[in-house]
Amino acid sequence: MRYSRFMPRFYNLAKSLGFERGKIMPSRAFCSDESQGYPIILIAKHFGSFPFNHGLVGGIVATDRHAPHAHHGKDLVIIQASHVGYDPENGRFGVYRRLQTEKTSETSNCGKICGALDWYLREYAFARDNIFLYQENGKNKVIVDNLLLHAERNEGLLLKLDRIVKVDAQGNPIPEISKSTAKVFSASPALLDYLEDYEWKQDRAEPIGRRLHPDLFFYKREISHHSEGRDHLEQNLIDVMPYVVTSQWPALTAAQANTQVEFDRAFRTILQEPAYSNKKILFISGLNVDISPQEGQVFPLTKFIPWAAYVQDEHGNHQTWEQMELYEQLQAQSPENPDQIDLETAIEIMEKEKEIRLPF
Repeated sequence: MRYSRFMPRFYNLAKSLGFERGKIMPSRAFCSDESQGYPIILIAKHFGSFPFNHGLVGGIVATDRHAPHAHHGKDLVIIQASHVGYDPENGRFGVYRRLQTEKTSETSNCGKICGALDWYLREYAFARDNIFLYQENGKNKVIVDNLLLHAERNEGLLLKLDRIVKVDAQGNPIPEISKSTAKVFSASPALLDYLEDYEWKQDRAEPIGRRLHPDLFFYKREISHHSEGRDHLEQNLIDVMPYVVTSQWPALTAAQANTQVEFDRAFRTILQEPAYSNKKILFISGLNVDISPQEGQVFPLTKFIPWAAYVQDEHGNHQTWEQMELYEQLQAQSPENPDQIDLETAIEIMEKEKEIRLPF
């Protein structure tokens, strides 16, 4: 739903749970990207307070900020969202038109997510271009580049060879021909199942290409395990990365997966935070889709796709809403917020106030 519809519904949802007008401290765990500014403005407009900053680059939740957030309000709201750009002109996810660049260029969005994906996408491109399929005398054959056969590598895309080529009783692949840079194997029954609709070419090898199914490989990567550190986002994604790189829109799939992992992680830290005891809390996760601004638009037409929510009352009773239940809860609320503030009027009032001089 559009943020202009989501935010009043979200505010009204908080009110319906007993959150007190004027005593709600909202917080956002967004990426630092300027495309996230419009949602922040709407949070301030509807909740009457500029939101506390709970976010790190990529939409990671800074869990060490729970206690400060708890001290800033009576009732507490947290919105966590990874984000992905969308260009409606060409139907592409993962890009966003930057109005402030010299030629209003399109760049990656989210840049952190797209930057993290680059290495994995290159590894996948090498694998899909260096595994070949062909048929010889009615037998289906697979040619695999020698690099992809080195299972002892510390980093890289590693094949689940027993699902691709025939192996012996110990699970070792059985090469039939050794070439200068590759080896030839008979295709495994599992691979034949994955490629049941593929027409094998007689005596003509062609790359496996995007037919390299995510169940046929995995990644190894030296990633620091420091929570909320530089590699935290990669750590969130590495287990599902084969599905990310083979999806139609890797940036979208990665942002979605990161949101899901972050909700699960942050939810558990909220439960364990003493400062959140005896507090009303509404924590929601979702995906911000930044639709590139067109000519004459200052901000993106950001949309929000809800994922899940955690609700806690002041007595410690709590529950989790899954996606459909959360969506229905939001849809049941009015898109009109009688408590919203007029930002221009609020700024004008401040400008007219008598100046307070500092004592130095």
